Amino acid sequence: MAKIFCVANQKGGVGKTTTTVNLAAGLAKVGQRVLMIDLDPQGNATMGSGVDKRQLKLTVYDVLLESASVAESRVKSERCGYDVLGANRELAGAEVELVEVERRDKRLKQAVAECEKDYDFILIDCPPSLSMLTLNGLCCAHGVIVPMQCEYFALEGLTDLVNTIKQVHANLNKELAIIGLLRVMFDPRITLQQQVSDQLKSHFGDKVFNTVIPRNVRLAEAPSYGLPGVVFDPAARGSVAYVEFAQEMVERIKKM
Repeated sequence: MAKIFCVANQKGGVGKTTTTVNLAAGLAKVGQRVLMIDLDPQGNATMGSGVDKRQLKLTVYDVLLESASVAESRVKSERCGYDVLGANRELAGAEVELVEVERRDKRLKQAVAECEKDYDFILIDCPPSLSMLTLNGLCCAHGVIVPMQCEYFALEGLTDLVNTIKQVHANLNKELAIIGLLRVMFDPRITLQQQVSDQLKSHFGDKVFNTVIPRNVRLAEAPSYGLPGVVFDPAARGSVAYVEFAQEMVERIKKM
């Protein structure tokens, strides 16, 4: 059965989408079967996986409203090596439409249950707010991967996220836990980043992944070509780090 992980952080601009698509590509590279679900109406993870969101006939919107299954809606990203359940602006309307329906926070969980056996990993890219879409992702997942920059405000945002995960765990999804914290956009020359990194390790211990993603121009350039950095420039420092992270995830899952 697939391991299902949300990539979430309530703070915007911390590299959630970059982490989702590069981890998906990294896992595919090390031989894992991967489905990437884009739960953000901006559709950046879809476009960043080499899939044109404007051409999609069916999206995660149709899955949430139960007018299509995951198997009908997913598409293969040939260049990236994983399947994509894409999103576009239509998804913004799902927020309003789901308010009145039954089991509105479990729609994704039920849909994904039908195709779990097809994958080793299912990664969900969540929007940066605690919305009905994010809630669907959290109710569906076994755990949360938290990408974060080693900056002071990021620590404050992390406290909010931990509280949210505790609430979802208590009330909606007993399986949900923080799998780990991933330090991204890291520059070891900046003393503050090193200090925050040390604080994270002392407070969260082995919940902090060993892999550190460096600040890397090639990772930032890759989305403009519609590809994850791992595919766009496999030799770049950031791409190599994400493949290492994928390997660390596979090892960590074996111990779970």
